[in-house]
Amino acid sequence: MAAITLKAVTRRFGTNAAVSNVSLDIAAGEFVALLGPSGCGKTTLLRLIAGFEQLSEGEIAFDGRCVAGRGTHVPPEERNAAIVFQSYALWPHMSVGENVGYPLRVRGVRGTARAEKVAAALAAVDLTGFEGRRPADLSGGQRQRVALARCLAMDPAIVLLDEPLANLDVNLRAAMEDTFREFHEKTGATMVYVTHDQAEAMAMADRVAVMEKGRVLQVSAPETLYREPANETVARFVGNGRVVDCRILGETDGGHAEVQLFGARLVVRCAPGAAHGRDGLLGLKADDLVAGDAGGFAARVRKATFKGSHAILEVEPDAAPGTILPVRSDRMRPVASAVQVAVTDAWLLPRGEADDATEGAAEAA
Repeated sequence: MAAITLKAVTRRFGTNAAVSNVSLDIAAGEFVALLGPSGCGKTTLLRLIAGFEQLSEGEIAFDGRCVAGRGTHVPPEERNAAIVFQSYALWPHMSVGENVGYPLRVRGVRGTARAEKVAAALAAVDLTGFEGRRPADLSGGQRQRVALARCLAMDPAIVLLDEPLANLDVNLRAAMEDTFREFHEKTGATMVYVTHDQAEAMAMADRVAVMEKGRVLQVSAPETLYREPANETVARFVGNGRVVDCRILGETDGGHAEVQLFGARLVVRCAPGAAHGRDGLLGLKADDLVAGDAGGFAARVRKATFKGSHAILEVEPDAAPGTILPVRSDRMRPVASAVQVAVTDAWLLPRGEADDATEGAAEAA
């Protein structure tokens, strides 16, 4: 395992900065996910760590050793980092055993030593007995496990994964999430995982770094990211949240504030000292809004979708025409019917901090 340190990392293509001034510390043995929409720079950042792209500015170090920046560029094959691609990148003319053993062959490992490492790697991903098969004879999940076994055989200090589950169906994705977690536990390698899928990132990573337009907006543990977004962009992106205006009435203690939302008074969570000024922004999640017949703010149902154990209603608050919020309900309700919406949890985002997140602030989150 190896620690990864990024300092003011920037990668430009012409005048466009695909990665802009990113600073991030990843501890040895940590599993970090880079999360964001297409085009946010997460894959470019992964390729910079791997050595497939060269820095425009900044520095990358592994365990304090500079591998990029300050006039240095250590080639990918000398970084002891393995990469797993979305496309698996298996040689079609080689058997499973030959694919897993290929990087060992390149390193000069021969005979019994190579065979033992290949067998151990395949056993670790439950593919013992598949040594003689070709990639074309395997399912998508099996191919991805072969790619993981190839990583495992290399004994890498760092494993980089670029959208590895994007080509798999829902059931296979769930199974492979378990495989990745087990892989991390067995190897102890530092892992950096690129994805646009929030559920994947939340389920597997120790910390998640949310990216937009080449910047890191917040780096936090999954629960913190979900419940305490650092800014408006993260609040909207993670968990399909909604951000609405509220009136700040005052701070009740170091972690809560009283606000007025759509005519109703409620106490919400906030960072210490965040409840300043009169106007604020409130981050809401559908799971924390409950439709009933009493309490909360008044609203009307504009759409209802049956989900089996519950329904999701889209409601329009009476006090804010044009605002639509997703709300949980224990039963279906007719469109245009009146409901009261109770807020069980919310996070205050004071105005002025919405999109000013810097990389330093992200590291501290």
